[in-house]
Amino acid sequence: MEILLKGGAIVNGSGTVTGDILVRDGIIAAVGTDIAAPAGAEVLDVTGLAVVPAFADIHVHFREPGFTYKETIRTGSIAAARGGYTAVCAMPNLDPVPDSPETLAVEQAAIDRGAVIDVLPYCSITKGRMGLELVDFKALKDKCIAFSDDGSGVQSDGMMRSAMQAAAREGVILAAHCEDNALLHGGYIHDGRYCAAHGHKGICSESEWGQIARDIKLCEETGCRYHVCHISTKESVALIRDAKARGVRVTCETAPHYLALCEDDLQEDGRFKMNPPLRGAEDREAVIEGLADGTVDAIATDHAPHSAEEKSRGLAHSAMGIVGLETSFPVLYTTLVLTGRISLERLVEAMSAAPRRIFRLGGGALAPGMPADITVLDLEKEYNIDSRSFLSMGKATPFDGWKVRGEVVMTMKDGRAVYNNLTK
Repeated sequence: MEILLKGGAIVNGSGTVTGDILVRDGIIAAVGTDIAAPAGAEVLDVTGLAVVPAFADIHVHFREPGFTYKETIRTGSIAAARGGYTAVCAMPNLDPVPDSPETLAVEQAAIDRGAVIDVLPYCSITKGRMGLELVDFKALKDKCIAFSDDGSGVQSDGMMRSAMQAAAREGVILAAHCEDNALLHGGYIHDGRYCAAHGHKGICSESEWGQIARDIKLCEETGCRYHVCHISTKESVALIRDAKARGVRVTCETAPHYLALCEDDLQEDGRFKMNPPLRGAEDREAVIEGLADGTVDAIATDHAPHSAEEKSRGLAHSAMGIVGLETSFPVLYTTLVLTGRISLERLVEAMSAAPRRIFRLGGGALAPGMPADITVLDLEKEYNIDSRSFLSMGKATPFDGWKVRGEVVMTMKDGRAVYNNLTK
């Protein structure tokens, strides 16, 4: 089967050029100008549209097994396809926790049944994500993408050192949710101006960056491949920037909400509650600067769906987490690219090439011989985000009602459309 994408603005890390892409049997066969359509090929006119390497999200929660009233592998992967993604990495806060070959097999069976794109599971760092006993990294490493206790930080310094030593021996990534429980004190939003003005309980920034500082030292000691999840504070950015300058094997991600929002945007609504929380304006600025200079490697949504009832209890009592797969590109294109903070090429790199490179997912470029994982974008389309139209079962987003530009109109996985709203 051959498909010719004709006349699009082809965006790769090095720049943007107008041209054609020929796909043959799921692989990019040619990229150039005025490519003649082979006999019998399907020709897609993408003139005036941007064509980019399909996005990859290294941090999602698809809730299956154990919590399918929130999301399933199928609904989550369909939502991801609509957002321009062809690969996502699913976190292990599930029931059962994927902490052994047997429990991981339960999740993998659900993936095999329901996924419409690549869904790659994490395994936990510790058994049951309890922080008390390490999983068998060797037995699991060929069956998962990386290891994380996401949803909770590894509290014991000794346990994290042992985990990093084991990860270094096996050549796997530890992806850390950095949160010091001793500093939480029942908090649920950032310990800043809004918190003080409205009588809420705050989460201090040190609860995040303190564990990052600890882990960087352990990473230097062990040589582990260490990835920091969802950074949100200026101190976190500075620590990681300094560590990279010293040659530490550390990478990191942030999420769209930390780039587009801060505590000044909070409302008394559960759709503004996530972990880490929205921080101060100076933290948002530091995270944007970190993304621009490469300190922040990748953007991951931390897509975390909950039921409507779980998100209806206000800031104090709603569940932590928001959805993001269907809004990430338009929100960031509108807030960062159209305002001149970063280039379109940098945004695409952070959403595609960088996460694929860090987690060795393959793809991330539009070049001959690469998998035909391709996303087509209408950068001129302006519309209002409406959570009621989401394909995800989760609807809680702080971006509901936002006017944005940039719409995903088609997502191709191995040359096959897994989402298609292309009307040209």
